[in-house]
Amino acid sequence: MKKGHQVTMKEIAKKLGVSVSTISRALKDSPELHPETKRKIVEMAKEMNYQPNLLAQSLRISRTKTLGVIVPEITSHFFASCISGIQDHANRRGYNVMICQSNESIDQEIANIKTLVSSQVDALLISLSRETNHYEHLYELYSREIPFVLFDRVQEDIPVSKVTFNDAGGAYQVTHHLLEMGCKNIVYVSGPEDLYISKKRKEGYLKALKEYGIDENPEYIKVSDLTLTGNIQVAKAIAEMNPKPDGVFCMIDPVAVDVLTYWKSVGLKVPEDIALAGFTDNPTAAVVEPPLTTVSQPGYEMGKLAVSHLLDQLDGQASDDPISIVLETTLVPRKSSNKHL
Repeated sequence: MKKGHQVTMKEIAKKLGVSVSTISRALKDSPELHPETKRKIVEMAKEMNYQPNLLAQSLRISRTKTLGVIVPEITSHFFASCISGIQDHANRRGYNVMICQSNESIDQEIANIKTLVSSQVDALLISLSRETNHYEHLYELYSREIPFVLFDRVQEDIPVSKVTFNDAGGAYQVTHHLLEMGCKNIVYVSGPEDLYISKKRKEGYLKALKEYGIDENPEYIKVSDLTLTGNIQVAKAIAEMNPKPDGVFCMIDPVAVDVLTYWKSVGLKVPEDIALAGFTDNPTAAVVEPPLTTVSQPGYEMGKLAVSHLLDQLDGQASDDPISIVLETTLVPRKSSNKHL
């Protein structure tokens, strides 16, 4: 163990194979626990030279009644919906919310966390930026016992609660739909491959292909950096493929809209020449021509569940042990994938 390292309850819990809440109750001499369990935990705490985090304890006692929220972009309809859910339900429980956006930058994400922690927020809700491919800043939060919940864009290995959608299931739904519409050569347009949602949606895409007896074709998986320039580059590359695919599934609606706009400019017709689908059900998906087939995600509900669980943990109404909350998605078929509509 590094010199100067302060042992946490999480480390004791890992050593003994019990929950953090069990460690906490034992060190508070809770009558709910078996005496032998308490004895083992207290002995391990002494052996590991555990010292209570007095700063963290004092912050928990003298709360600011403020939560910090970090999202990749506030202007996104999806994240705006999440923020609405967070804010409404935090306010109902007497909490204020400080909102930061990372602008899809890991450096800004780290700076946001430092700002919110120095502002003494009681806890954090974080959705990761598209650049986030290392996680030391999150592990530091965890080791300092600062409560936080990850939502939508998460990192699977960090032992904190997470609220996600069934991204693989939604991607399976939309790919299966394209296959049912007669598509046999379907391109998946992914975001950065480190992103949780990129990986999960690719899983669902491949599962649907496998069920139809179609092997994965690396040429049919394109990656965009999710910028307008990157999306247009992918749209151009697909338009120039030979043979041309008959269906395209884009990881998020904004990518699909950029792809559709470029294809129109070069005379490629949707869905006559190629079927197209997205994911998220942004408001623009219903008003572009043709209207975009997509997958609906209830962002407000995600925000509500994430903040409710976090506040339950803060108020002692839920265990400190991490849980995974998974919301279902709904296929929204429109004309972009169906020649007969």
